Amino acid sequence: MGQQLPYSAESSGSTPEDDRFAEALLYAWELHRRQKRKMSQTPFFAHLMSVAGLVLDYGGSQEEAIAALLHDAAEDQGGLDTLETIRRRFGDQVAAIVLDCSDSLQQPKPSWRERKERFLARLAEASDSVRLVCAADKLHNLRSLMREYRAHGEAIWSAFRGGRDGTLWYYRAVLETLQQGPPMPIVQEFAEVVDQLEKLVSAGNQPTAGP
Repeated sequence: MGQQLPYSAESSGSTPEDDRFAEALLYAWELHRRQKRKMSQTPFFAHLMSVAGLVLDYGGSQEEAIAALLHDAAEDQGGLDTLETIRRRFGDQVAAIVLDCSDSLQQPKPSWRERKERFLARLAEASDSVRLVCAADKLHNLRSLMREYRAHGEAIWSAFRGGRDGTLWYYRAVLETLQQGPPMPIVQEFAEVVDQLEKLVSAGNQPTAGP
């Protein structure tokens, strides 16, 4: 994984790399502009920008940041055809990260549990670049989930195919899989948020004392 930010605050003018990131932003917007987030119904594009921001915050390379912007593109917007477009426009490394961050490109998709188990098996063998983008994606998802849980409580689980138990299992399993690889600061933050969510949900499910 690259350890330098792709841009320098002291640099001036545009570089080819800067142009590629801008191109990826526009492409992600074209693909996802009509999508909304579960529960909150906020623009899905905001999630993509947040994931890319986390990748950059944790020292990711520009290739990794571009992949973060496009990490759901093939899965949600066109499958292998979209992946080939990403490969052609942004290179093999970006396309490889996007592919490994995708649950499934099959149509129709396998069952929710099968997709998640297959993804976890791939994640266990994934590159540091994939682990970084995956951790950023899941971290932002968890932050959003916690915000919705505080606002709506147990009602949120109807929006998730895995329900409460499946969703909690999945995020814990992703964390444990990421922890098997070389240490990453973002994985430590992800672990803290997983713990916070589990405690929040546990507290919300405590039986109410009688009179």
